Amino acid sequence: MFKVENISKRYANAELSAVTQVSFEVGPGQLLSLLGESGSGKTTLLRLIAGLEKPDCGSITSNGVRLVGQGSWVEPEKRNVGLVFQGGALFPHMTVAKNVAYGLKNKAKNEVEAIVTEHLELVKLSDKASRYPHEISAGERQRIALIRAIVQKPDIILLDEPYSNLDAGLTIDLRDQVKAILLAKGMTGILVTHDPMDAQHFADKIAILRNGKLLQFGYQKEVSEFPNCSYCSMLINGIREGL
Repeated sequence: MFKVENISKRYANAELSAVTQVSFEVGPGQLLSLLGESGSGKTTLLRLIAGLEKPDCGSITSNGVRLVGQGSWVEPEKRNVGLVFQGGALFPHMTVAKNVAYGLKNKAKNEVEAIVTEHLELVKLSDKASRYPHEISAGERQRIALIRAIVQKPDIILLDEPYSNLDAGLTIDLRDQVKAILLAKGMTGILVTHDPMDAQHFADKIAILRNGKLLQFGYQKEVSEFPNCSYCSMLINGIREGL
């Protein structure tokens, strides 16, 4: 179980808090979408979970281990959290295979090769193993970024707008593939997105954020069919300006 309890964060010199008293939980193997417009606090929340920012108050626990709160602080590299950024953020000087193998440095060479081969087959990119990131498509880079995170067997995968800057057709294909891979691996995942279609397609649960505050949290069907305020209704139906 992954739990965020009463997390708040205010940046220096900011008039308002980026995140205010946000709480939610995600069960093992569940997928959660953090849905909100630009400036809603969703990326800050992701960074707090990853340990890239320290909260002003509140706590985060993963499988019973307190990562932050009540005097506890687990460094980012020790949190066993997988990160997938916009654009994939692959190492440009490494081949696809070496990118996937990057987090497996403490394993024997033959074991690393077997793991890399298995996961490249999972995303149907075995033939791209020796290519460099600039030699494969944007969608392929995102799939490589995903399995690079998965091979480390994290407790949770965090995906920050992974479909940004992709065309509509590629987005649909990729989000199907990402969800299928996470489900096949039994991974717990959190997706940050401004797109209601991405949020609903990905999630077991949805959390709607606005101005750093959690407006609604619940199972996808409940949030989609029974929004609890006019803003949530407009956002989930994609009729806000700019969506």
